[in-house]
Amino acid sequence: MTKLDTRSLLLISAAVVINIVASQATTLLKIPLYFDAIGTFIVAILCGPLAAALAGLLTNVIAGITFSPVGLPFAPVAMVVGLVAGWLARIGGFRTWWRAMLSGVVVGIPTTLLATPIIVFLFGGVTGSGTDFAPAYMLALGSTLLKSVFLTNLASSLVDKSLTGLIAFIVANRLPLRISTSFRFFVHSKA
Repeated sequence: MTKLDTRSLLLISAAVVINIVASQATTLLKIPLYFDAIGTFIVAILCGPLAAALAGLLTNVIAGITFSPVGLPFAPVAMVVGLVAGWLARIGGFRTWWRAMLSGVVVGIPTTLLATPIIVFLFGGVTGSGTDFAPAYMLALGSTLLKSVFLTNLASSLVDKSLTGLIAFIVANRLPLRISTSFRFFVHSKA
């Protein structure tokens, strides 16, 4: 997709809201997952990588400016989530529920590699998320901060992104046909 039409822009807007609401719910409940990319994955499935990257970027910029300054430095991570999920959608990574979960695992690897230095060097290993306890525990056992944050973030991201992929797959495939088929990119992911 090279051009963003009105439908895509509306979907991106809805995705930003979904991302922010789901992320805030997990933060308030101190669940060790993020669920901050459900909307981004939906956009990836329906519109492709560039639109999904924009959805991820806007989510973190809007959240970072309005109420969660911690989110702003993770904007590049959110963009990578959208790009990778979109590329995986293009090659059929969301045609079945198990492919959607596997695609989520694949998305979790580069996001961990990008997020870990941000968590360690900008925030000293503490971002206020539900995963903060695990690195502290690992540090108490003698692990390094970088290793503790990396392993915690990897485990959390793999679970989070695989569930995110499954949720996005279900939502995209449960949309009415008149809506889902109006997004030409969806042909790559239609179950």
